[in-house]
Amino acid sequence: MGKTILYSFWKSSSAWRVRIALNLKEIPYEIIPVSLVRDGGEQHEENFKKINPMEQVPALHIDEVTLVESLNIMHYLEETRPQKPIMPKDIIQRAKVREISEIIASGMQPYQNLSALKKIPKEQQKDWASYFITRGFNAVEKLLSANSGKYCVGDEITIADCCLVPQVFHAMVRFNVDLQRYPNILRIDQGLNEHPAFRVAHPDSQPDCPAKN
Repeated sequence: MGKTILYSFWKSSSAWRVRIALNLKEIPYEIIPVSLVRDGGEQHEENFKKINPMEQVPALHIDEVTLVESLNIMHYLEETRPQKPIMPKDIIQRAKVREISEIIASGMQPYQNLSALKKIPKEQQKDWASYFITRGFNAVEKLLSANSGKYCVGDEITIADCCLVPQVFHAMVRFNVDLQRYPNILRIDQGLNEHPAFRVAHPDSQPDCPAKN
């Protein structure tokens, strides 16, 4: 079926989600780095626009087709390779996974994108991002109080966990948001970061991480 290729940027939380899912599914893949910052952003170059018209990462070439949007990619992996599931069998639990995933992927992360932050004065960017992080995590923490087990939904790793870890990292490291008010989020994040699939997907482990070059 050809080589699986992930177009990724080392600290993109959206690409990070997909790296985790690929690792959990034990799907071998090659990374082609796309710098979002070099020379105005390689994602805006004409060659990459043909890969992803939204001019952002990730994009995944798999099964002779190229897919974009992280949630779409992860659901495709689940539908085509269900042997190592990242979605529950129970229909209500599946809905809960999608709830958490959508809050993070649609209600939080887009407001922290470089493309969004560039529209805001630099001195206001941290407060802007912190507002949406806090708003989203207030909701996620309540959902986790009702639905979590060892992980976000029950005791098995799901797409929701793939979304949670990158967002926690960016909240703490990039925007210095205090997450102590979210004990469930911190508990689950700590456990997930010990899992090999999550460690390998971490930005510091990526080939385009500046510390590795």
